[in-house]
Amino acid sequence: MLIDKVWPRGVKKEDAKLNEWNKDIAPSTDLRKWFGHKAERFDEFARKYHQELKKNEETVQHITDIAEKHQVTLLYGAKDEKHNHAVILREYLKNK
Repeated sequence: MLIDKVWPRGVKKEDAKLNEWNKDIAPSTDLRKWFGHKAERFDEFARKYHQELKKNEETVQHITDIAEKHQVTLLYGAKDEKHNHAVILREYLKNK
């Protein structure tokens, strides 16, 4: 499941072989732009993204429902494997 609002550069949609592109679970555009993939902003970004996730329970529940029946792989376009919204979302879903 791709969890970004924007399609990753250099990947053709036909080649991606995704089951779902869930734009609704991604951080808001304003939050994403503010974060700017700056590691020093990650803790504050995580806090703000948690707030957004709490307001987006329907989409969170959708992913949780899928995960009860199937393995879910969260795909994202960020280069930094430690400081991105997928890391935050994974932990959020685990705690559900």
